[in-house]
Amino acid sequence: MGLDIVRGDITTMAVDAIVNAANPQLQMGGGVCGAIFRAAGARRLREACDRLAPITTGEAVITDGFSLPARYIIHTPGPVWRDGTRGEEDLLRACYRNSLALAAEHGCASVAFPLISGGIYGYPVADAIRIALEEMRAFLMDPAHADMTVILALFDETTYGLARHIDERYPGRAS
Repeated sequence: MGLDIVRGDITTMAVDAIVNAANPQLQMGGGVCGAIFRAAGARRLREACDRLAPITTGEAVITDGFSLPARYIIHTPGPVWRDGTRGEEDLLRACYRNSLALAAEHGCASVAFPLISGGIYGYPVADAIRIALEEMRAFLMDPAHADMTVILALFDETTYGLARHIDERYPGRAS
């Protein structure tokens, strides 16, 4: 119930769904995507993803969680940062909105997100955090979703510290 920012490994979280910062082909990648595939069971997750791929940037699809403590994995490809003038912000917002809507459709009471596009896709980290928090808060403001717990799970201390700092700048935050 509400928004939490945590430092930790998303693959170990006992939530209804975790979000995979996927690529459009839904193939095993590096970073958080690779970690999710390995923890879930790469072969079974690849087979499930192959049936759904390809998807477009900002779209979201769902698979079982397989060997993860999470029941589901929601896959969403974030935008690659070019220069900020090619619709990157709208696409990143769509990742969060569509993933949250899919979690709600599947009756999830809790969902954990990594920082989408903030790694190898090159999105400026502070902007990616701000967008994530804005979209999560907007979703939780809807009374139909007020009972859901949404988590921004960050693996490294630097990004976690920056997210906590950005979060403190928002009056009336949901966390």
